[in-house]
Amino acid sequence: MVHSAMSDEVRLECPTWAAAPLLRRFGAAFGAEMAATLTPPPLDLRVNPIKETRESVLRDLKGLGLHAQATRFAPHGIRLNERLSLARLPGLKSGEIEIQDEGSQLVAEMVGARPGERVVDFCAGAGGKTLAIAAQMNNKGHVVACDVNEARLKRCAERLRRAGIHNAETRVLASETDRWVKRHKGGFDRVLVDAPCSGTGTWRRNPDARWRAPDLGLDGLVALQARILASAARLVKPGGRLVYATCSMLSEENEEQVATFLAAHPAFFIVPLREAVPQVTSSAHPDHLSLTPLRHDTDGFFAAILQREAVATVWAPDSA
Repeated sequence: MVHSAMSDEVRLECPTWAAAPLLRRFGAAFGAEMAATLTPPPLDLRVNPIKETRESVLRDLKGLGLHAQATRFAPHGIRLNERLSLARLPGLKSGEIEIQDEGSQLVAEMVGARPGERVVDFCAGAGGKTLAIAAQMNNKGHVVACDVNEARLKRCAERLRRAGIHNAETRVLASETDRWVKRHKGGFDRVLVDAPCSGTGTWRRNPDARWRAPDLGLDGLVALQARILASAARLVKPGGRLVYATCSMLSEENEEQVATFLAAHPAFFIVPLREAVPQVTSSAHPDHLSLTPLRHDTDGFFAAILQREAVATVWAPDSA
């Protein structure tokens, strides 16, 4: 029951720890944005292009009597606007499809990995974006999925095998400053940092998550993200690309985090969103991917592309 004296934060189930930053982020749109986090999310699938085409999977799903349609922005995505038993999707077991929100698919798309390149998914978790990146590369080149959680990486390895991915490996890191990072400094074309975050963008998919404040507090979480981003940046070779992403809708974790990084790392510069995913013209930020459940009917996602300047080769005569 909604009482007339209830504040917007209480009425819209916005926890105290997140209310102030979300009010700063959305302003007058706060009520509508928070109301959208209380709606049921769609079920999004990503077709594995190594095994199938989106057109073929759409035909199969419609043959099962399911209401399936291509996603608006993600090139390999399919949206199911109904609740169903996952047992009705045999492609999940064979690795032809994966469950992945369209916003998450777009983050992987922004990495822009190409066949033959060397790529790191620095906070890979269970590997959803690793799978998408490796498929972009058509099993050519090399992908390293890193994380500090060994159990999640084991799940990632299982999914890679099922999907028919042969160009990826998993690596457990002791921390964001693991010695492996120093040993591979400047060795990768693309590095994705899908940073641990407040998860405010996933509230409609994980309703209970809104009542769990970050263990480190928001300030502590932002500091951790900064350390992870700075460490992962060492892996990017001159001319390479660093993609920073969160499933958060808080500016402190997103735009402000990127601005702080750029101020401390002048060798990096922003690649505008239109150059990476030109099909997304409705982002809440002109240069970064900024999605919300209200505006895009996806989870709340943020991603920024940071390019490292290429170092020009300077010829010098042999002093000998």
